[in-house]
Amino acid sequence: MHARIYLNQVWIGLKLYLRIPAALFWLVAFPLVMLIGMGTIFGGGGDAKVRLVWARAAAAGAADEQLQAALGEEGLSPEVMTPAAAESRWQLGKLPAMLEGEGGHYSLRVNSYLGAQGMQINAMVQQGFLMAQARSQGARELERIPVRSSSPGGRSDGPYAAYLLPGLLGLNLLMMGVFSVGMVDVELREKGSYKRLATTPLPRYVYLGAQLTVRLIVMTISATLLLLCGALVFGIRNQGSYGSLFALLIFGSACFISMGYLLASFARNVETYSGIANLVFLPVMLLSGVYFSLDEAPQWLQRGADLLPLAPLLKAMRAVFNDGASFVSQSQALALLAVWTVLLFVLAVRRFRWV
Repeated sequence: MHARIYLNQVWIGLKLYLRIPAALFWLVAFPLVMLIGMGTIFGGGGDAKVRLVWARAAAAGAADEQLQAALGEEGLSPEVMTPAAAESRWQLGKLPAMLEGEGGHYSLRVNSYLGAQGMQINAMVQQGFLMAQARSQGARELERIPVRSSSPGGRSDGPYAAYLLPGLLGLNLLMMGVFSVGMVDVELREKGSYKRLATTPLPRYVYLGAQLTVRLIVMTISATLLLLCGALVFGIRNQGSYGSLFALLIFGSACFISMGYLLASFARNVETYSGIANLVFLPVMLLSGVYFSLDEAPQWLQRGADLLPLAPLLKAMRAVFNDGASFVSQSQALALLAVWTVLLFVLAVRRFRWV
């Protein structure tokens, strides 16, 4: 009897999802858009060269040709423009750095708003200039340290999309818990739906179990589409066990669903909950390393970010996805995630109310 009611509730929940385009977009389409968009923009594609605008006369002297060749060896692809054209391009604000001058007399302008990218180009230009000078003076070529591209575990050398994809899987779980679960909980309570459900013979555990199942189904569909997109568009595949990856998704779902119910218990209406949800969601998303590492941030901020619930989940997922790590090998990250899950679940149960 209860099994039939449970399946009926799951089916109703899935149909309700299909009737809410915004929910489908944020939980299914949004991760795909971010993976393709950011993976393409920051992945470099098949061209590993870094673009650099060089403001000088079109005719290159011997010194300019030597510098251009040295810059190419450093991974820079100079785009030669007239000073006037280069200045117009610079004023658009999109260039991290611009090389100026010719005939052995050069200067480099770095965009203060894009300091990280600009200083990286600065180091490459300086190295190229030293190399060109040494060659022009007939000095012996200096030996370089060998460089190889590798993931932290040493098994993969995939593009930025390989780093991004597990981050989006984790972000999706956070969005599901905070917005899909928490927001719906507040809305149902505000509209009196829970009060009406309490007068029906529908057991509470059957209803809640069905709601959790619906979220897990949507999460599985979204994760599957992300993995397929990563394989087809960027050629990246899970290096570890799909069982381990799915177990981490279930583990993360339990944590963030509990978070959603807990946050919902502090709000009487949807407007209040929106503020609470964003107050939690934005710092967790920005500090947990979904899109980029925080290695340039102050140490105290990095240590604090490592304690957030999303950070250990992403660490474990990247280890499994990119380096083929086992579920058990991520015990330290899983222990921290377990502490968060138990804490959030206990608090959510204590504060949960139907009306």
